[in-house]
Amino acid sequence: MNDITNNNENEDKYNNSKNKIDEKSITSYSDKIPKDAWITLAILSLIGVIIVYGETMIIPAIPDLVKDFNIPYNTTAWILTAYLIAGAVATPIVGKLSDIYGKKKILLIVMIIYTIGTSFGIISNDISTMIIARTIQGIGMSVFPIAFTIIREKFPENKLSIAQGILTSLFAAGGVIGLSLGATTIEYFGWRSTFISISPLSLILTLIIMRFIHVKEQEENNNNKIPLSKNIDIKGAIALTVTISSFLISITLLGNSDSADFNNTINSSLVILFSVLSIISLFIFILFQRRTHIPLIDLNLLKDRILLPTNILLMTIGISMFMIYQTISILIRNPLPSGFGGSAIDAANIQLPFMIISLIISVLSGFLISRFGNIKPTIIGSVISVIGFSSLFIYHSTELEIIINLSIIAGGLSLAEVGGFNITLVSVSPKVSGVSMGITVLLFLIGMSIGPAISGIYLETFQSPIMLNKISYSFPSAFSYDMIFLTSALLSFIFLILAILTAKKIKSTKVISEHSKYDSI
Repeated sequence: MNDITNNNENEDKYNNSKNKIDEKSITSYSDKIPKDAWITLAILSLIGVIIVYGETMIIPAIPDLVKDFNIPYNTTAWILTAYLIAGAVATPIVGKLSDIYGKKKILLIVMIIYTIGTSFGIISNDISTMIIARTIQGIGMSVFPIAFTIIREKFPENKLSIAQGILTSLFAAGGVIGLSLGATTIEYFGWRSTFISISPLSLILTLIIMRFIHVKEQEENNNNKIPLSKNIDIKGAIALTVTISSFLISITLLGNSDSADFNNTINSSLVILFSVLSIISLFIFILFQRRTHIPLIDLNLLKDRILLPTNILLMTIGISMFMIYQTISILIRNPLPSGFGGSAIDAANIQLPFMIISLIISVLSGFLISRFGNIKPTIIGSVISVIGFSSLFIYHSTELEIIINLSIIAGGLSLAEVGGFNITLVSVSPKVSGVSMGITVLLFLIGMSIGPAISGIYLETFQSPIMLNKISYSFPSAFSYDMIFLTSALLSFIFLILAILTAKKIKSTKVISEHSKYDSI
């Protein structure tokens, strides 16, 4: 009897040890990152580099476009703005479409659209065609949410942060490559060559997606049975587009002053017309958001006591950041005494430290947040930004001063941006974190699109004549750059105040939560 009992105990021990080994092997297998995941990450990272490269590659060529298209400086804002507006509006729509019709399918369609946009850029002979090309190209920015959701499916949960860090850092690298490579291409081959260089690359990546990216889509998606208009807030998207576009058009027209009274009257009338249109379409947009079951922007989340100041903070960062992008290239490339009389390469080299520091902060962002939380980086970054922008306003008479101040600004903006985005991500329930992040990205892109329009007003309004080869030309005056840098400095004070306000809101929320737990006990 004892022998039988001992045999049973030994058998149980063997089974338990076998189960533990099996569980361990299953766990280790689930933690292992498959080869397909790395291939997918590499392809999506290259796509991110190409998309961001396409955004920044044309910045050093803005003075060339002013000359070639014979346009005012405030109109050049649309070269950046059109790209960003298209990306802002397309991002939530494309994200929803990828859930309905499949991520790979929609990713391919977006890449095809992006390739078409770059091809239009090659044949652009006027500003209207260029804006259309940039708008089509800007839709490519909507690949970001698709890329992150595909990566989430491919990587184990405990390894996901590695993939996200690599993907985010390479997106930032696209900005560095866009400025440096774009400037070199512009200097030696002209601005059209930037589009020529990117068009075949985007086509090759599209073919690579078809061959090498494999995504497990749901075999049966009930959303497919619902009409597209019920799944996507198309009316809201149109109203939002009209709101942003008409607002920016009215800002652009403010800088188109003319000595003739008749032209001034027409210009003033158009400013009023587009301002009114912007206000009306905004009310219509809000009305649509309240009535639809699937809003483009959840107004309840937008009003959240923590998300509201954080989103305004990030939008303000976007405005100040792209005011500088628009301005520095013009300042460096315009002839003396209006500018520094530099080349496209000079303009890129001066902005390159800004991009590199932003890239480094992006790589280190996960470590910074995990070590110090999200409040300290946001406030410290805001303080550094105030110092950088204020210094840039006071000291920008030499290239070295601009490089140093831009480097300070890059560190401050990157810290504040990383902290701000993390606050929006962790301050809401996981069930609505995707929707919340979509709103934050949308407002951030809107801020980016407003920045160039504001700097364009100053550049066009405050000009002075300069004699070149016995011909008088008008270029932005020193006062216009002073006003741009002063406005950026004031904006930096605003997002410092918002950062402090957000910190207080988070602390008070934690206190209320702790009191409620104590009362329940």
